[in-house]
Amino acid sequence: MNTKSADYYNVDLLFNQENKLVRDSVRDWVKDNVSPVIEECNLNGYFPKNLIKNLAEIGGFGGIFPEEYGGASIDFISYGLMMQELERGDSSVRVFASIQTSLVMNTIFKHGSKSLKKEYLKKLSEGTLIGSFGMSEPNHGSDPSSMNTIYEEFDDYYLVNGSKMWIGNAPICDIAIVWARSKNNSYACFLVDRETPGFSTSKIERKLSFRASETGELIFHDARIPKKHLLFESNSFKTGLESLNLDRYAVAWGALGIAMECYEVALNYSNERIQFEKKIASNQLIQKKLVYMVTEITKCQLLTWRLGKLMNDGLATFEQISMAKRNNVDVAYKIARHSRQILGGMGITAEYSVMRHLINLETLITYQGTDEIHTLITGRDITGVSAF
Repeated sequence: MNTKSADYYNVDLLFNQENKLVRDSVRDWVKDNVSPVIEECNLNGYFPKNLIKNLAEIGGFGGIFPEEYGGASIDFISYGLMMQELERGDSSVRVFASIQTSLVMNTIFKHGSKSLKKEYLKKLSEGTLIGSFGMSEPNHGSDPSSMNTIYEEFDDYYLVNGSKMWIGNAPICDIAIVWARSKNNSYACFLVDRETPGFSTSKIERKLSFRASETGELIFHDARIPKKHLLFESNSFKTGLESLNLDRYAVAWGALGIAMECYEVALNYSNERIQFEKKIASNQLIQKKLVYMVTEITKCQLLTWRLGKLMNDGLATFEQISMAKRNNVDVAYKIARHSRQILGGMGITAEYSVMRHLINLETLITYQGTDEIHTLITGRDITGVSAF
């Protein structure tokens, strides 16, 4: 992976020193630690768990939170740039970090009691505890409010039955943030410890995308959850959907990282590959692909930077986050395809990162909300009419 990045409009000038320091340090860490091993991890379908401690040491978990909870109070642009660089390495690394931060730690930070925050956040930031986030189910992805995982309240505990599917970190998690519905159609969010009786996990083995991610199922069979582990309860699922905002923000930046990496690989290759006694970069159609790539990357860079500013000011809407997620993943997907074509036969080998990124993007298109769902979110926002 290159140490320099596409920046046609000098977007670098919009970042402060902290932003650049975070980005550059994570970029160097990825180059030294992720790039040398990730192709083997991807081909063999396992996550490089030995990197977890190092990732924690560079602030990969919970950097946006206060120091008392293991964070460093970095701003959202720094966090976005971190996600950008981690996903340039591989989606599995960004997914691990953003699940830990955006979904698990953020939910505990926003809704947990002081005792739960003290007990779990520091350990999660240090990577000594691994978290997962259970919302999607085998039959309920785009419509999580119709979930079949049910909870019942008893004197000193809740009883949970059901399962969650396609859950990142599930096979290796120490705790899980889990959503359930009551028979009266109220919703609850629980913190579930790995040792909870009636709670188990499984791993999805036969994946063709996100191969280096540990993805699986959370299974609840009369799982007894202590009442102190209830994060919140509500008659509306709005709070549940709001919990996805920060992770969708991370996906938007991460997809930009993939786009930048694929462009740079294609640009370098086009200047090295000789056909008909000249560089293929001298061909008009190759230049057209490269121009498309750098133009769309520039748009994405400006979009995510502006969204980061809105996040910092507390002004970002979930619709704006949704637009960035949908747009950047779509752009990255198209750029990865162009890059693969420029590389020709070499583009499908593990000698280059492009095909791995392209296959991962097949998951990112539906991850944290499908392209169609995000399109309808924007459509509803601009017309005032819901097409759901």
